Amino acid sequence: MHERKAKMAELADGFIALPGGPGTLEEYFEVFTWGQLGLHRKPCGLFNIRHYFNPLLAMFDTMERERFMKPEYRAMVITDETPEGILDQFANDEAPVAKTYHRGQRVM
Repeated sequence: MHERKAKMAELADGFIALPGGPGTLEEYFEVFTWGQLGLHRKPCGLFNIRHYFNPLLAMFDTMERERFMKPEYRAMVITDETPEGILDQFANDEAPVAKTYHRGQRVM
């Protein structure tokens, strides 16, 4: 599974998750985290059909508010209710500076 996802990530220009279950979320979070770590600089989107991802977006807002996520990483979560809206945002996306680690400790 990991090899398949790594190959898919290598070939992709960006990532869009459609509404789905735990596997979909796991795959989204993996590529999102890879982006935070600087393993890629590709946009990550959530296709928010009928507001499916609103509870997850509220959780991202809570993570930012509680300081578990920096605003620049929260801004990496691209969402729209239309494919065109996501692709427009992808075209203007600029990846933030990646998280760095120093002597085994994260520096934020």
